[in-house]
Amino acid sequence: MDMNQWQPAGGQIMTRWARDVDPGAPLPEYPRPQMVRPDWLNLNGLWSYAVTPGEPPVAYQGRILVPFPIESSLSGVGRALLSHETLWYERVFDVPSAWAGRHVLLHFGAVDWLAVVSLNGKLLGEHRGGYLPFSFDISSLLIEGANELVVQVQDPTDASSQPRGKQTLKPGGILYTAVSGIWQTVWLEPVPELHIESATATPDVGTGTVSVRVLTTAETDVDITVRDGDRVIAQGAGSSGTPISLKIPGARLWSPDDPHLYDLDVAIPGGDEVTSYFGMRSFGIAHDLQGRQRLTLNGELYFQHGLLDQGYWPDGLYTAPTDDALRHDVELTRRLGYNMIRKHMKVEPLRWYYHCDRLGVIVWQDMPSGGDARNQMWLGLLALMGVHMRDDMPGGRRRLGREDGMARRSFLGELTQMVDHLKGATCIACWVPFNEGWGQFDAATTADLVRRQDPTRLVDHASGWFDQGGGDLASVHRYMLRLVSLHRRRRRCFVMSEYGGYNLLVTDHVWRFDKVFGYRHFTSRAQLLEAYRSLIEDQLRPLIDSGLSAAVYTQTTDVEQETNGVVTYDREVVKFDESTFRHINESVWRRFGAHR
Repeated sequence: MDMNQWQPAGGQIMTRWARDVDPGAPLPEYPRPQMVRPDWLNLNGLWSYAVTPGEPPVAYQGRILVPFPIESSLSGVGRALLSHETLWYERVFDVPSAWAGRHVLLHFGAVDWLAVVSLNGKLLGEHRGGYLPFSFDISSLLIEGANELVVQVQDPTDASSQPRGKQTLKPGGILYTAVSGIWQTVWLEPVPELHIESATATPDVGTGTVSVRVLTTAETDVDITVRDGDRVIAQGAGSSGTPISLKIPGARLWSPDDPHLYDLDVAIPGGDEVTSYFGMRSFGIAHDLQGRQRLTLNGELYFQHGLLDQGYWPDGLYTAPTDDALRHDVELTRRLGYNMIRKHMKVEPLRWYYHCDRLGVIVWQDMPSGGDARNQMWLGLLALMGVHMRDDMPGGRRRLGREDGMARRSFLGELTQMVDHLKGATCIACWVPFNEGWGQFDAATTADLVRRQDPTRLVDHASGWFDQGGGDLASVHRYMLRLVSLHRRRRRCFVMSEYGGYNLLVTDHVWRFDKVFGYRHFTSRAQLLEAYRSLIEDQLRPLIDSGLSAAVYTQTTDVEQETNGVVTYDREVVKFDESTFRHINESVWRRFGAHR
């Protein structure tokens, strides 16, 4: 194989953005909009790779395009990584001479699952977990000229219990192709020895203030500046690690109708500087005129209607081909009359949340599920029969696939890290620790843990099945059967966190024909639109009168064998007349207005 050549692997469908992928500089955008420094070096591109039974390779087998997972077409490889195998990456880089005298940080956006990283033959460290970023200070190991970076990866996928979302080695039904290895941007940035590690802004709409907490490598003074466009509107100073409160005069509140963002500058006097942003908004719960609990945005009753979004791509799997592609699905959601996305079983790159912040889309964020998957079909049958299962007892944990105590502790650790990682996203309204009983345990206690960590957002402790009475929401999934009210559950908001799943197969835009999956199938766009109209007008809208506060339609796109997206998997065909579809969806807000 010519080591300088790259082309997509496999022959399945692609998106239009695949042709825009530059193998010399894929995904070149700065990957962390919530904390930006001007100097950085993107390490995405062609790396050498090999797959071995475990031992280091004698020679590398070819080139892989980072950050696309090895299973994807855009990686240029397109093969599965099995649980007994090790994937090896290698690339050489030079550090810019202008960085001399500064510390250099090596960042990984996400690597699935176990990553062991070495530089110039010396071990930097390892990281476990497929969805969260990690970094190393590589300053002491850098040499003048070419530096060799090696990453070895192992990924058990569904052969183990780690969080993995919808990934499987045997795709079918509602489970999709596994993702292994580097799947988010790898990059370098120079920093002074004393530097900013994080800056999190927490708005308080009630007091018209924002609280900024800055963490640094050692305690120091920090300066805070808030800008609205070119105008400085607030300034303050204080100690790192201690929240610094600033008054925002005449605060312009963020909402889907007006997604206004303020710029935030954070600096160590005479030292490190970063730029960020935030929106002034609040999410909560209040009673309507009939005494029912409803969701609120900025203190006002606000119905949230959104799409279930898996975040899969036919050419990049977990990794969107380009930033334009990543933004497309968010723009499509707004264009079709929705105001919310439930990010299902996946943590996206930070740029995705930035697009939601900027375009005005509320997000419910799932924690990717894990645990023993062998009982999932059986659990689904129990749920359909109305069988309730406690998740805080040994027998329930065993049936739900979370018998192992170490796996439970690991899950909670990763959940806590996810919440901390995404706290700065304006758009996130709700955390969803568990979905449909998959690896569920101690859901009510877990909801309390999340709420203590982040009291500014809501928690859907058990989306769909096996409600333990915790969290803020009575959260129901309803497919094939008529949508029904749960207005008796007044102690928590009633939400339909999954419904619909209507299917239409569009020829020439299908991943595979042999295993098409869905809940209710239609043969024409006209049939599909009329069925959706009836679903909204005859079933969903009347539930609002009974206390329904939010609803999530399945789903944004077709995904592999699933053909229940509002758009095809390649994002080429919207299955509904857009104008009519938007009108139907926006009618939900007019219906809700009577309950304010």
